[in-house]
Formats: sequence, structure tokens, C-alpha cells
Amino acid sequence: MARGKIQIKKIENQTNRQVTYSKRRNGLFKKAHELTVLCDAKVSILMISSTQKLHEYISPTITTKQLFDQYQNAVAVDLWNSHYEKMQEHLKKLKEVNRNLRREIRQRMGESLNDLGYGEMVNLIEDMDNSLRLIRERKYKVIGNQIETSKKKLRNVEEIHRNLALEFDARQEDPQYGLVENEGDYNSVLGFPNGGPRIIALRLPPNHHLIIITTILRFTAEEGPQTSPHLLCSSKTCRTHNMYCSCFARILKNETCV
Repeated sequence: MARGKIQIKKIENQTNRQVTYSKRRNGLFKKAHELTVLCDAKVSILMISSTQKLHEYISPTITTKQLFDQYQNAVAVDLWNSHYEKMQEHLKKLKEVNRNLRREIRQRMGESLNDLGYGEMVNLIEDMDNSLRLIRERKYKVIGNQIETSKKKLRNVEEIHRNLALEFDARQEDPQYGLVENEGDYNSVLGFPNGGPRIIALRLPPNHHLIIITTILRFTAEEGPQTSPHLLCSSKTCRTHNMYCSCFARILKNETCV
């Protein structure tokens, strides 16, 4: 059965169009390779798909530039010179634009004003006034943003301060607790054999005042405390570890430390 004739027109379905393009491109490149091998021909194919992707084939025995040079010699047309002339023309235009911009910059700095007419000077003044207005607006916007940021930081600091003040007041109103620097036994004020400064506090019943005393004691296992006379703490912990305490017997009207 003979194959049906395919109508040559654009394939509307994008997926089908890409599949057909890929298959026929590969077939065309295959034919070009066969021509190169069988006939010792120099073949170059450049293809750009509908998705702007470049595909090319060049015979292994030649480069693209060499092939274009041979084409120029064959048709007596210099492709590179015409392209070079276009590049030179474009470069000339860019240099002119650059000169004009440099002149405008010098004029805005108060230089090269002798060649300006009255109308050009009026236009220059208007342009500079507009530029100054835009700069001022931008400056005020930046200052406003910085002020808002500083206000937010200040509100955060004030909120932290209020929370700390409330926490401090709450602890001051509770007589059952005293703040100490490090954790330990709050029922007695201890000094350890290795010595060193200590912040000491007492936890007393509600009918007593909280007394906080800071003292610096030095102890040795053999000599005991080396400051004013102290009493051996009557607590079990102190007796077990041979610890001494700064005595509060006189303050509390008691014989031993509490």
C-alpha cells in the first residue's frame, strides 16, 4: 500500500512540531555526513528552531570560518569587510554619544558653559532643579526610613525594660527569696576550703527581714577561716564537709547559723 501524501504546512501542535523538527534535523545531519564521507564534500548546516535553539553541522575536515572564506572566494564577495564597516559605523555613533554625555557632565559641574546659548542655559537650570528635587525627595525618604527603624528599636528596648522592671518588682514583693550569683544551699552561708569570694543570702521566715551580706573569706582545711571569728555551721552538710560560715548568730540572736 502506498503511503499517503503529507500536506506541507505548519504543524500547529507544539509538541508534534518539536518532534518532527528533531527527527528531520537528525535525518538531514545524517545525509550531510554521508555526503562528507562518500563524496568528500565540505558541508555546513546552520539551523535555528522555533524555540531559538541553534543546531549546526560542519564537516570534520573543515571549520566554519574556512568554509565561509572559501565561499567568499567563490562568489567574490567580502562578507567580513561589510560587517567590519557596520561595526565601525556603530562605534562612531557610540563615541559621539559618549562625548555628549561627558559634555553634559562638565556643564552640570559648572564647566564648558561658554558654548551654551541662553535657551540651553535655561534648560540646564531646569534639569538641575529637577535633579535636586529628586535628590531631596530621596534623602527625606531615607531619613524617614531610618527614623522609623530607630523608633521600632526604641519601642523594643522600652518593652524589654518594662518586662524587667515588672519582674524585679515581683521578686521584691516576695520576701521568701533572695537572689544569689550561683546555685547552692540557701539555708546556710557556706565557705569552701579552696577560698574565694561569695555572695551569701539567707532564706528566712516571713516574720524576719531578708539580710544579704557579701563577704570575702579564705579557708584552708587545716587553719579554718582567716578573717574575723566565725562559728562552725551546725548544719549537717557543713559538718560533713568541714565547712565554715560567716556567722549571723549576733544578728539573729541565735547561737548557731540558720
